[in-house]
Amino acid sequence: MKKITIGAISGFPEFSPEEQILFNWAKNIIASSFEKVGAVPIETAAVERLDVLLSKGGNNKEIYAITRAMAEGDEAKKELGLHFDLTIPLARYTIENYSELIFPFKRYQIQPVWRGERSQAGRYRQFYQCDIDVIGVNSLSLLYDAEMPYVIYEIFTKMNIGDFKININNRKILSGFFTDMELNDDAIKQVTGIIDEYLSFNSSKTLVDTEAALLETGIDMEQTNQIIGFFELAEGLDNEEVLAYLRSRSTEGSLARLGIDELQTVYEGMVSMGVNKKNVKINLKIVRGLNYYTGTIYETRLEANPGLGSICSGGRYDNLTQYFSDRVLPGVGISIGLTRLIPDLIRTGVLKVGKQTVADVLIANFDHSKSIEYVKIAAVLREAGINTEVFLEDKKIGKQIEYANKKGFRLVLFKGPDEDLNGTIKIKNMDTGDQQVIADTDLVGTVSALLQHQLQYS
Repeated sequence: MKKITIGAISGFPEFSPEEQILFNWAKNIIASSFEKVGAVPIETAAVERLDVLLSKGGNNKEIYAITRAMAEGDEAKKELGLHFDLTIPLARYTIENYSELIFPFKRYQIQPVWRGERSQAGRYRQFYQCDIDVIGVNSLSLLYDAEMPYVIYEIFTKMNIGDFKININNRKILSGFFTDMELNDDAIKQVTGIIDEYLSFNSSKTLVDTEAALLETGIDMEQTNQIIGFFELAEGLDNEEVLAYLRSRSTEGSLARLGIDELQTVYEGMVSMGVNKKNVKINLKIVRGLNYYTGTIYETRLEANPGLGSICSGGRYDNLTQYFSDRVLPGVGISIGLTRLIPDLIRTGVLKVGKQTVADVLIANFDHSKSIEYVKIAAVLREAGINTEVFLEDKKIGKQIEYANKKGFRLVLFKGPDEDLNGTIKIKNMDTGDQQVIADTDLVGTVSALLQHQLQYS
């Protein structure tokens, strides 16, 4: 038989077992943190109509289109594609199920998405997106905006990835500041792009470079100095000082003052929820998404690894479903690109891959003719909620211990002739090498205690 040449498709990642275990661990932390604030899970179809996917002005070249009709009838005639994010599917889902949903609708999704872009390091064509959003009808409390940093704080604290900073801003502040300077929409767009490139994290650009770039947009030197001064004077201030500084630069009733008031409400709310102030920075240079977000903006980065870029971002939007309905549904949400994040954290040493097993216990096969007896022991442990694997091959004990070491089992159980005779089981701790013999009747309690002890001191 002729063999087919195989090879991984660029941009479609496949993880090793130990990487996948770490990935699933992080995914479970994210899901539990989403649920901690009451978000409910949903899953939308991978396939959407192309006109739906392109509703926000998406790039047709980045969408994986489905060109072959999979069924007869009207549905087969529609142009379809794989979703490239979870926001558009959420908008469509919300409108289609509007009468059944309870608002504010707080949902989360953890699903793969597909983008037909050029594959490169850290960018994939298929990746898991982890989104949480809260959607209101006509209005939505700003304290939901404060809940998003709380969720971010919970996730990355539990993942123990080191010092991280949740950078927060409000679009109305910058829009108001630039409007007061009488900049038009085109100039504002150019200026924010320069701020993002020249004044953001890890930029190698100097203030002279920034000044030159701003002047090239057509604004004058006075306006250029105003813009640079606005951002530079806020540097080095703590969060409360930034808020005070912004108030001193704004007037009562202005758009900028409205943004400042919103930002203060969100900041005080997240601190009240338990977010540590040291993990939050009011950062006026966070300008990404200004064309989409209408209020609060978030961008989270690792302090020790700023080169990783944003590891979680999001913000508030005025109307999620404006392309599909006349209903006004404001919302706020955040998103984590998990497929990119985990390999980056492994590569930089922030997270380390571990064992290649999801079971804590291996039952050695001392006598192959008694495999059924070992399976019965495993059943007792599994019934108690302890993940257990039985070695079912007929191999020497040395090979079985080697297998246990390679995969990373924490305990290995032996039931040999002596143990059979005395109604006992021998337990080997693979971390310490210690062994003990216990009565069969003490199996579940002893194994549970040993695993809990290792969990506390590992």
